[in-house]
Amino acid sequence: MSVNLSTESIARVSSRRPWIIVGIWVVLFIVAMFLRASLFEDAITTEFAITNNPESQIANELIEDNLTGPKGTNEVVVIQSQAFTVDDPEFKQIVDSIHDGVAALGPEIIRQETLLNYFEVKAGFLVSEGRNTLIMPFTMAGDVDDASDNIEEVTDVVDGFKGDHNFKVLMTGQATVGKDFQEVAQEGLLKGEIFGAPIALIILVVVLGTIVAAVIPLIMAVVAIVLAMGLASLAGQFIELSFFVENMITMIGLAVGIDYSLFFLTRYREERSKGLDKLEAIAKAGATANRTVVFSGMTVVLGFIGMLLVPSNVFIGIGLGVIFVVVASVLAAMTLLPAILSLLGDRINKLSVPIISKSGTGFDETKPGGFWDWVSRTTMGKPVISLVLAGGLLIAAAVFFFEIHTGSTGVASFPDGIESKEAFQILDREFSAGEVTPAEIVISGDISSPEVQDAIGRLTSSLEPDANFGTPKTLTVSEDGEVGLLAVPVSGDSSTQATLDAIMRLRSEYIPAAFQGVPAGVYVTGETASNIDFFDMSKNAAKVVIPFVLAVSFLLLMIIFRSIVVPIKAIILNLLSVGATYGILVLIFQKGVLADVFGFQQSGTVEAWIPIFLFAIIFGLSMDYHVFLLSRVRERFDQTRDNTESVAFGIRATGRLITGAALIMVAVFWGFAAGDVVALQQMGFGLGMAILLDATIVRMILVPASMKLLGNWNWYLPKWLEWMSDFRVEPESGAPPPSPADD
Repeated sequence: MSVNLSTESIARVSSRRPWIIVGIWVVLFIVAMFLRASLFEDAITTEFAITNNPESQIANELIEDNLTGPKGTNEVVVIQSQAFTVDDPEFKQIVDSIHDGVAALGPEIIRQETLLNYFEVKAGFLVSEGRNTLIMPFTMAGDVDDASDNIEEVTDVVDGFKGDHNFKVLMTGQATVGKDFQEVAQEGLLKGEIFGAPIALIILVVVLGTIVAAVIPLIMAVVAIVLAMGLASLAGQFIELSFFVENMITMIGLAVGIDYSLFFLTRYREERSKGLDKLEAIAKAGATANRTVVFSGMTVVLGFIGMLLVPSNVFIGIGLGVIFVVVASVLAAMTLLPAILSLLGDRINKLSVPIISKSGTGFDETKPGGFWDWVSRTTMGKPVISLVLAGGLLIAAAVFFFEIHTGSTGVASFPDGIESKEAFQILDREFSAGEVTPAEIVISGDISSPEVQDAIGRLTSSLEPDANFGTPKTLTVSEDGEVGLLAVPVSGDSSTQATLDAIMRLRSEYIPAAFQGVPAGVYVTGETASNIDFFDMSKNAAKVVIPFVLAVSFLLLMIIFRSIVVPIKAIILNLLSVGATYGILVLIFQKGVLADVFGFQQSGTVEAWIPIFLFAIIFGLSMDYHVFLLSRVRERFDQTRDNTESVAFGIRATGRLITGAALIMVAVFWGFAAGDVVALQQMGFGLGMAILLDATIVRMILVPASMKLLGNWNWYLPKWLEWMSDFRVEPESGAPPPSPADD
C-alpha cells in the first residue's frame, strides 16, 4: 500500500495563492512579536528546577512550608578598603549608608531581619582577619524568580556607593550571579548572531550564486525564530522555561531555518533549469525537497520529545524551544517559501555573483564528474580501507570520552571583570563562600526531643575537624517545633569537586552516623546539594533519553526507506560521530589541548547537561543530512537498480548543498561558542564539531564506503514487515514535459 504525503499539494496551493499565504504569515509574525514582548519575561526562570522530588527539593519544600515561606536567594555586599579598617569612622559611615539604602527598599525586596550590619550586631564572622574587609549578608524576599526580578534594584543602590576611591563595593550571591550569567550569555548570543549570520550569508551566496536567493533562507530563519519565541512565551505561562530557551531557539532556528529553505530553494532552481515552469517547479520541489524537510523535521522533533522526559526545567525548556523552532521552520518551508518564490519567480536570480552564479545554477547532477563524484567513487573504490581509516579516526577521538568528568563550572568560569566573580573570590579568600551558598540541613521531627538534640550535637561535633565546613549557624526551628534548619558554611565555589565531595560526605557519612536510630528525617539542600541532585538526574535521564532517541530514529528511518539496514547503519555512524565529539570536548575543555588556540577556557569539567543535550540534537540534525542524501540515493536506485551508481549520484547531487548547509550550521554554532560562558562554549563548539565530522568523515567517506560494501542489502526489509505503508521520501515519477521560461 502506498501513501502519498502531499507536500506537493501544499506547495501548489501556497504558490497559487501567494498573497494570502504571505498575509497569514505576516499576521503570525506580528502576533508572535507581541507575545514575545509581553509574555516572555514571565515565561522564563533562572532557577534550575528538578521535578522528580530529589532530596534537595524535599528539603526546600520543608523550609518553604514551615520556616521561611518562598525560599529566597542569599546575597552579600562586600566592602573592602586599602586605606581604612572597620575601626575607622569612615568605614562605619559607608557601611551604615549602604545598610540604610538597602533596608529602605522594603520587605517586598529584601527580608529585613536577614540584613546584618556589623556595627549593629558586632558579629565577628562579618569582618575579615585583616579588618579591612566587611560583608553585609541578606536574603532576597520571595522566591528565586522574585529575587531575579528585584536584584537590579539592590545593585542600583549598592552601585551608588562606588564613587569613593577609598572603598571597593561589590555584590555577589545567587541572584547577582544569575543576573550576571544572563548578561554574559546574552552577550554571547549577540556575538553568535554577529559572527554566524554574515558567514551564513556568504556561504549561501557561494552555494546559490545570487544575493537575492541567498537572503531568502535568512528571512525564513528569522520568521521561524520569531514564531518559536511567541510559542515559547505562551507555553511559559503553563510551565516555567529556563532562560536558555532563547539561546536554543535562536541558535537552532538559524541552523535549521536556513537548511530547510536551502533544500527547497535548491531543488526548485534545479527543476527550473530542466525547463519546468514556475508553478510546476515549486510543486516538484514540494513533492521532493519538502517531503525530505518534513521527515527531517520529524526526526529532530521526535528526538527532542525525549528531552521532555527529563525531570528538569532546563531540559524541558531546551526540548520545547527546539521543537517549536523546528516545527516553525518546517511550516515556513512548506508554505511561506513556495509563496515567496511564486511572487519572485526568476527574480531570485537577481544580483548574481560572477563565476559563482554559473556554478550555482549550471550544475547537471545527471552527468558524472566533479569533485563530489570523484570523492564518492574514490571512496567506493577502496571501501574497506576507507572504512578502517575514517572509522578508526572517529574511534580514536571517542576513546577520550571514557575520561569525561561532568559537573558545573560555576562562577569561577565567569570572565574576569565581572563584579560578582570578584566579590565571590574575595569572599572565598577572606571569609567563606559558604556564607552565600551554605549547606542547609533540614531536620523533620520533634526538634526539642533529647534524641534529636543529641544527634544535632553529634553532627556539629563531627563537622568541626572537616576543613571544608565552617561554624554552623544558630538552629532555626518552626513554630510547631517539627522542622529545624541548620545552615553550615561550605568553603569554595559550590561547583568545585572539593565542595561537592564535602556535601556527599555530609549526606553519606556525617548525618547517617549522627542520626542513626533517631526518629527524624534529615535532608540536605543548598546550591551544592542541588547541583549534585542535578548531576545524578542528568545521568539517570540518559538511560531514558538515549534509548528513546535511538528507538524513534530507527523506526522513522525504517518507515521512510523501507529498510532495516539503513537505520542500523545510520545509528552506528551517528554514535561514532557523537562519541568522537564527546572525546574532542574532553580533550579541549577538560584536558586543555588546543584550548588557547580556540580561545576557550579549560574548565576541568564538561557541563552535566551537555552530553545528553548534544546526543539528542546531534542525532536530530545528522538525520537531516542522512535523510536528504539517502532520499536522492533511493530515488535513483528505484529508477536504475544500480547501487554503486545510485550512491555516486546521491553524493554528487547533494554534496555541494550538504556541505554548504553544514558549513552554515558550523558557522552559527561556533559563533555562539565565541562567548565567554563556558557552558555555551562547550555547547556551541560541540555542535559545530559534530556537524563538521558528520558532513565530512561520515557523509563523504563512511556512508559511500559502507553502502558499496552492503550493495543491494542496503534496502533489505524482512518480508514480515512488508505490510508497512510506503512513506517513500522521494516518490517515483516521470519527468514532466518542459514548459516556457518564467520571468
